[in-house]
Amino acid sequence: MRIIRRILCLLCLTATCHIGTWAQENQSYFLHTVEKGQSLYSIASMYGVSQADIIRLNPGSDDKIYIGHTLRIPRQADDRKSETFHTIAAGETLYRLTVVYNVSAKAICDANPGLSAENFRIGQVIRIPSTDTTNEEQQADIAPQQQSGIQPPVESRCREMHKVKRRETVYSISRLYGITEAELLAANPELEGKNKIKRGKMLCIPYPTAQTKQPTGPQSIPSDQELFNENAPKSQRFNTIKAAVILPFLDAPQESARMVEYYEGFLMAVDSLKRRGTSVDVYAYNATNEKNSINALLAKPELKNMDIIFGPAYQQHIAPLAGFAKENDIRLVIPFTSKDNTVYQNASVYQINTPQSYLYSEVYDHFVRQFPNANVIFIEANQGTQEKAEFIKGLKDELRNRSIPSTSLKEDATAESLKAVLANGRPNIFIPTSGSNLVLLKLLPQLTVVVREMPESDIHLFGYPEWQTYTKDHLEAFFELDTYFYSSFYTNNLLPAAVNFTKSYRKWYGKDMDERYPKYGMLGFDTGYYFLKGLSDYGTDFEKNMHRMHLIPIQTGFKFQRVNNWGGFINKKVFFVHFTKNYELVKLDFD
Repeated sequence: MRIIRRILCLLCLTATCHIGTWAQENQSYFLHTVEKGQSLYSIASMYGVSQADIIRLNPGSDDKIYIGHTLRIPRQADDRKSETFHTIAAGETLYRLTVVYNVSAKAICDANPGLSAENFRIGQVIRIPSTDTTNEEQQADIAPQQQSGIQPPVESRCREMHKVKRRETVYSISRLYGITEAELLAANPELEGKNKIKRGKMLCIPYPTAQTKQPTGPQSIPSDQELFNENAPKSQRFNTIKAAVILPFLDAPQESARMVEYYEGFLMAVDSLKRRGTSVDVYAYNATNEKNSINALLAKPELKNMDIIFGPAYQQHIAPLAGFAKENDIRLVIPFTSKDNTVYQNASVYQINTPQSYLYSEVYDHFVRQFPNANVIFIEANQGTQEKAEFIKGLKDELRNRSIPSTSLKEDATAESLKAVLANGRPNIFIPTSGSNLVLLKLLPQLTVVVREMPESDIHLFGYPEWQTYTKDHLEAFFELDTYFYSSFYTNNLLPAAVNFTKSYRKWYGKDMDERYPKYGMLGFDTGYYFLKGLSDYGTDFEKNMHRMHLIPIQTGFKFQRVNNWGGFINKKVFFVHFTKNYELVKLDFD
């Protein structure tokens, strides 16, 4: 009886798992667990739905979402016909999902480049590719027979179809699927005698000669680790890296000047790498502000052979260029904008400028680590200059959650009012709700009086990246007030790296870089050096080894994280720049 009961329990458990997955597949929503830095906008962008649709299923989410919060995400009307999203449930495995959704493990792995055996866990959302698409590819070899009126065989001679990627050969593809080159050529006779296979071509992958048809089930169910290992892309090295730079070099004078300076710094990075033995071919293209100018560039045949593209500058060019990069398996580095949402659904994209919600989340985390026992005083800017309202709202929520006290004063507060809110035994952090220079001009004199009259008090000023642009105007006050500001980019022009680069730039181009922040010449050097060195060192395994790249950029920090299992990478690096009372300038680098 015990054996019978065990069998019945196992059957019930299997049925429950199957019913749970079936129910999820047929529900009008799936579940998403909010992670650090995510906002309603970024989550909606990930799944291609509107924020209003998410709010409708999750009342109150427009006011606040928090880490660990589970949201219902609506399925689009055509989800079941095309790709869909699946939230991994308890007990589910990759093999189980291939059975439930009738797709191969390779198709799921290809659709989720960020997925691995290590992060295949409960609550993770993954993209399930279209079953219809898979079937279409599997039937591609018999379509001509159907069109000519010949009845196809009952079983296809192809166990699956393979889309050729750049640099793949008959040898590498046959090894990938565990068949001989002769078997692959026999199934695809048009390849006979060709040295190169055209990228994008669909190849029939036959059953091995000893296996005439697909088995009804595996002898033993493969583990997640085994399936991921079997379907991992093969590592390749780059003999010569082909890099394209697509920017508006010949457009409005001010915009062109910035782009030329970026490219000049980029070329200096290429030169540094070539001196170390790295082979790089650079292709530069001008993309004007015209909406259609990018299309003419994408039609150039050589662009499909790039390994990496840097650009564009204009918002309207990002979507078509990102789509082109994804289709041709090319990495796309977007150096400037932080407001585009392409990165959330395109695994080829690297966004240098951090999206606002992720940036703010990093700043909050660093702030409470730096000042865990603080007394925070917000200086409320007058109406019309509160451009940091979103940042301040989030910071106040974080302080409340950490039980860190805070208070607010008006921007015209007197020195006596500022003294009244100080706390003994705690660091007193003053934070304006605006990054405006006008607000600083009003606050600094009053705060300086307080520091001088109460030297025993622990007082600091905390602010924003744009303060770099007027540091020269307030340098003495910044030091006296023990000031901090956060930024994703910073360079101390007195440090050797910055001094040497500035001298080299002047020697190369007979001019100085423009006085702006960030300095575009340094940005071009940092981004070029980071990505080109990474591709040179690790080849197609670059993404797996980014954590091993311990470069010290001149200005721009790099800490990339994939936004989800199917999307691209955002840069989450944030510095705190500290003007100490000892007249030292320190860059606090958080790991």
